[in-house]
Amino acid sequence: MIAERGEIVIRTVVALTGCTALAIAGLAHITPGEAQSPSGDQSRTVQVWLTPDLAGAEQYATAVSTPGSPDFHHYLSPNAYTARFGPSAAKAEAVSDWLRLRGMTDVRISSGRDYISASGQASKMQPVPDELAPDILSVTGLNNSAAARAASVARPQPTCSSYWAQRAKTISPPYRGFTKASLPVCGYSAQQLRAAYGASWAATGRGQTIALTESEAPTNMAQTLREYARRNHLPAPKPGQFREVHVGGTGSCSASTRSAQQYNDEAEMDSEAAYAMAPAANQLMVVGSGCDEDQSLLNAVLAVLTGNGHRPSASIVSNSWQIPIGDASPKTWHAITLRAAVEGVGLYMSSGDTPGLTMTASDPLVTAVGGTTLGLDARSNRVFETGWSNGQAMFEDSKWSDLGITGAGGGTSLLYAQPAYQKGVVPPSMSHVRLGGKTVANRAVPDIAAVADLDTGMLTGYTTLDDKGRPTYQTMVNAGTSLSAPLVAGLIAGAQQGRRTPFGFINPLVYRLHGTRAINDVLPINQAMPQQNRAAYTPANGTDSATIDVFDAHNATDTDQTTVKGYDTTTGLGTPNGLPFILGLRYLAH
Repeated sequence: MIAERGEIVIRTVVALTGCTALAIAGLAHITPGEAQSPSGDQSRTVQVWLTPDLAGAEQYATAVSTPGSPDFHHYLSPNAYTARFGPSAAKAEAVSDWLRLRGMTDVRISSGRDYISASGQASKMQPVPDELAPDILSVTGLNNSAAARAASVARPQPTCSSYWAQRAKTISPPYRGFTKASLPVCGYSAQQLRAAYGASWAATGRGQTIALTESEAPTNMAQTLREYARRNHLPAPKPGQFREVHVGGTGSCSASTRSAQQYNDEAEMDSEAAYAMAPAANQLMVVGSGCDEDQSLLNAVLAVLTGNGHRPSASIVSNSWQIPIGDASPKTWHAITLRAAVEGVGLYMSSGDTPGLTMTASDPLVTAVGGTTLGLDARSNRVFETGWSNGQAMFEDSKWSDLGITGAGGGTSLLYAQPAYQKGVVPPSMSHVRLGGKTVANRAVPDIAAVADLDTGMLTGYTTLDDKGRPTYQTMVNAGTSLSAPLVAGLIAGAQQGRRTPFGFINPLVYRLHGTRAINDVLPINQAMPQQNRAAYTPANGTDSATIDVFDAHNATDTDQTTVKGYDTTTGLGTPNGLPFILGLRYLAH
């Protein structure tokens, strides 16, 4: 992370210090949480991640991302990054030879020497020679599970409204003093969301490429996107404007090794949200394949960064998924984020759809995108926007039953020290944590936000096959921080339009916009507001009980997050404010 003196500092949790971080769980010493021990000794495809020059890459990532630095925006190509900071070819070959000697097959060094893939039984990889230990960062693929979860939520349209408070209902019996609340929105259109965040028709992302990393492929996305554009009165996508590629493993996975659950219209929502904000930007959807979903998603991001060797495949990457803390090595993810920053690629990461932190959004070299609840009136004016943290209750057995809090992820990292860009912006109440008996300032999440509450979500479209095998376009309300991330990525594409160099890692720029008109400060719910603007109510139907979502609800049992004036751990700095946001970024990056 970026520290005050310009270097990147990682403050490790005291409980983890003193452990030797080797790659293979159960086969050598390992830092807790870096990999899971394989169940049994099944044959599997693993990736042995190699240790790059982390210190050198961190210094360059700071310099290339900091305005005023002589190296500001002097990005390296993927090949140049590998040559300058990657592990040497000799070290990669040494690890490869050892894997072959242990009986592993199909041993391959990745194009950027970030990892070595190999197939076989994990037990064949023990013991790890001491001379190779410093060259091995971690191993993925040992657990062969679907640990990574798409950060999205969706549901068919209930009785709902076209805009906020178009329809309100009486609540009987009352819930915690609420006697009235609005019906959820049926799903905002592209035009409503463009108006909410000031998307400009002069900055549509022309000439830019947004990469969307996924773990599941959509059904006929190009056709779906054309239909979405038609129904939302957007320009039709041009031939070749959308491309889909698959990277990673091949072959089939059993239900026990990879979840068969489809993520509804996750990939479709990512594409449509980015298109709504940046209809002229090119889209590259990168679908990670393989039995280990964490590994597949990491591979999808890395494929964008290595590109063709001369340049990355995109300068903006929207990541609508999350890997929980402990499910994969943060060192592996940090090595990827370092490559991204040095190459000038911005990583926009969903903060998650449950209170608290995720491994992927916590890294100080990503832009973590939090979530809001957004009320728009009939003219698409903002009635309110608050942090997405809903207190939910259901009416059953003749009484209201509390269901707890649902909302966007966020909080304070126990692993990373406070980056320089957050100093003086994040209040001590949200940056200070206790580690080893001391109070220290650490990385706070998120950085910026956009709408994510399902009660005020986006109307998305997806293609499915009817009973005769014919493609049919259907719609669904969808949301989550996997909506907010591509919305922000699309706005960044518009801001980046016409520039000779991309913004790259944007946090050192966007934090300088704090307190200006470029950022809409997301405010807590005011108890003086009418009840119809403080909660969403879904009446009972023949299948489901009545429910109520009380906005901006927080309690210490579920989360220590909050929504306050200025920076907060639900929405970060706030939400982008159209033209002032675009012009502010361009000015700071000149």
